[in-house]
Amino acid sequence: MVAQLSHDQQSLRELAREFLARRADDTLIRSVMDTPTGFDQPLWDEFAGLGLCGLAVPARYGGVDCGPAEVAIVMGELGRRLVPMPYFSTVGLAQNVLLHSDDDAACERLLPLLATGQRRATVALVEPAWNWDPMAIRTTASPLGEGWCLTGAKTFVVDGATADSILVAARGPDGIGIYEVDGTAPGLTRAALTTIDHTRRLGRVEMDATPARAIGRADAGLAILRQALTVANVYLAAESVGGTEHVLDSSVEYAKNRVQFGRPIGSFQAVKHKCSDMYLDLETSRATVEHAIRTLGSDGVGDCTEAAALCAAFCHDAFLRCAGENIQIHGGIGFTWEHEAHLYYKRAQANCALLGDDVTHRRALATSLGLPV
Repeated sequence: MVAQLSHDQQSLRELAREFLARRADDTLIRSVMDTPTGFDQPLWDEFAGLGLCGLAVPARYGGVDCGPAEVAIVMGELGRRLVPMPYFSTVGLAQNVLLHSDDDAACERLLPLLATGQRRATVALVEPAWNWDPMAIRTTASPLGEGWCLTGAKTFVVDGATADSILVAARGPDGIGIYEVDGTAPGLTRAALTTIDHTRRLGRVEMDATPARAIGRADAGLAILRQALTVANVYLAAESVGGTEHVLDSSVEYAKNRVQFGRPIGSFQAVKHKCSDMYLDLETSRATVEHAIRTLGSDGVGDCTEAAALCAAFCHDAFLRCAGENIQIHGGIGFTWEHEAHLYYKRAQANCALLGDDVTHRRALATSLGLPV
């Protein structure tokens, strides 16, 4: 997602692209969409074995010690292929929260396993009222011996029904905190949700006096979440850029080869306009993500609040527009279940709401700029 890639970053992109093209073809993607877990375990093991799950993890925790730019590159490649894989939940969300928690003990215990793919994790924030504002949290955390117990419900949890660890945002005696819940903990009930996007699983999580461990200070949850979600929004935008790139390539290729009235349809002015508009959306999306990555910095601690909000407000909408135009350019075949076009359109729709809708992100951008909302 960075315009001027270093040699190592270019090699990383080629590695991820080649691996996904070779191992995650359309047949495999469709075969795992409706399985109980929603992903292919051997594929995940191979993918993690390449070191791609530990890119942003410091070397002292068993990671590769790279940064946000490298994770964004991989997210972009996953967006190109729509591979059902718990990468965003584990790397984009859970690792993010841990790295911003300043909890060395939790990082030493969890990050080495997450970096190698031996353990999968996610973050549970949204509750049934479907509000991404952390201040809306009503799940409670109560002291239990030397630990805690949680009571409440979370929904739209990415890979929530299958993750080995769930980092739950809950309201305790000292304020909002982050608590780790094991996937096999007593009192924990999980179920997969039926959603528009079959290539990314969301789940509902219910807790009834479920044992948990605090991550970071019990009153630091708001700060941790805001920092982690800022970075996660950049990663999700990078994924949308990858999806936008794919649907543009698909449209151009079809327009060059589909002949109508004795001419390739790409020679028709209306189709040219659609493709040029898609290209403009793609380049603008790339620029916003690149700006956010540069603002974030190689260590991932820069303040990119405004840039991340801009990414989230623009890139997902651009992806949705381009995915819709891809269907139109393909004509009748683009509307069929057998064609891949609808999968990208559904992912684009899902991304538009996954970490908050466009109104939420535009309001956040306006607030950060000091504008009235």
